[in-house]
Amino acid sequence: MFLKDKTTGDLVEVIDTAAMVDPCRAELEGRYHAGEELQDPAKFIKNQLKFPSGEDLPRCWVDVSYRSTRH
Repeated sequence: MFLKDKTTGDLVEVIDTAAMVDPCRAELEGRYHAGEELQDPAKFIKNQLKFPSGEDLPRCWVDVSYRSTRH
C-alpha cells in the first residue's frame, strides 16, 4: 500500500501494514517510492502521512481513543 508524505508530497510504500492500522503505534515502517533505486526502509510518523488522494488516515488508525465521543 502507498501513502503520501504530507511534508514532501512523496509516495511512501508501507512495509508494516499491521502498524499502519494499529492506533497504539504512532510510527510505521516504510520506504520512499522515488527514483529508480529501491530506497532503504525508514520509520514514518503516521500523523505525517495521508492517502495519495489527499484524504487523512482514518481516526481509528491514529487515535487510540477513537471510540470516545470527544474529538
